[in-house]
Amino acid sequence: MRDFDTICAIATPIGEGGIAIIRVSGENALEIVSKVFRAKSGTDIKNMKSYTMKYGHIYDGDDLIDEVIISYMKGPRSFTAEDVVEINCHGGVVSTNKVLESIIKAGARIAEPGEFTKRAFLNGRIDLSQAEAISDLISAKNDYASQLALRGIQGNISHFIEDLKEDLIQII
Repeated sequence: MRDFDTICAIATPIGEGGIAIIRVSGENALEIVSKVFRAKSGTDIKNMKSYTMKYGHIYDGDDLIDEVIISYMKGPRSFTAEDVVEINCHGGVVSTNKVLESIIKAGARIAEPGEFTKRAFLNGRIDLSQAEAISDLISAKNDYASQLALRGIQGNISHFIEDLKEDLIQII
């Protein structure tokens, strides 16, 4: 795993909706979220097990911002191969932005476009063809394009190239 700072971003389309997801990724993801999240159970989330969820609230100091559910995925078994916390909050521009602002105040920085995928690539979680396929899936306009992109994400192109490479080595 490479040494990066902790990043955050809204992972769902911005606008009115029932739920929005804010993703936090990096070595200090759990520590940063623990500064603004209070579990309903009163337990400290720094001891959370990977692939579990907690219900609670996000605060900015003493001000309640939102009622949320957080999920935790410990690296390297996450999309970025880093520690990742996802905050499921209520959708809507104002509430989602307030949750995001609290995460930034706690020590994360806004991710650049595509930075989560870039980190997955740099950390060896995906290869370049898979990273490109993620972009293709996001921009797919029909079922066929979506299915092709999914095959790329699963590594079909990478496997094809690897098989070709092995064949060429055998020929040489």
